[in-house]
Amino acid sequence: MSKKLSLLILLLAAFVLHSFGQFNGKVEIIQDPLIDTLIQRHIQINQLQPTIEGYRIQIYFESGNQARTLANRIKERFEELYPDYGAYLTFNEPYYRVRVGDFRDKMSAEAFRQILLQDFPNAFIVPDNVYFEKIQN
Repeated sequence: MSKKLSLLILLLAAFVLHSFGQFNGKVEIIQDPLIDTLIQRHIQINQLQPTIEGYRIQIYFESGNQARTLANRIKERFEELYPDYGAYLTFNEPYYRVRVGDFRDKMSAEAFRQILLQDFPNAFIVPDNVYFEKIQN
C-alpha cells in the first residue's frame, strides 16, 4: 500500500473518530403531537378492557342443589393451597365453575396443571380471558 493511501486512510479514520466524539449523548425526537394523543387513547382503552386471551385451569364444574356450596369450598381450598394464584367462581346456568390462574400461553398453564393434579385430579385447561396484570409465568 502506498504512503499516500495509508495517510488518507489514517486521516479519514481520525476524522470519523473526531466526528463521533462530537455527540453529547442527547437524542432529539421530532414527532407529530397526535402520536401522544394516540398513545393516551390506547392506554385508556386498555384500562377499560383489562383482560386478554389466555388460559385458566378448571378445577370444578357442576350443577345441582349443592353445586354453589361445593364450588365455594373448592375455591377456598385452592386459595389456601395456592394463595399466589387467582381463583374465579362463575355461574353460567345451570353450572358453577371454578377456574384458576391467569396464563398467557398453554405451556405455562400445563406446567401448573401438573402441580394441581395431586390436589385436583380432574383439572383441565380451558381458554379464557385472563387479567393481564395477574399473568403467571
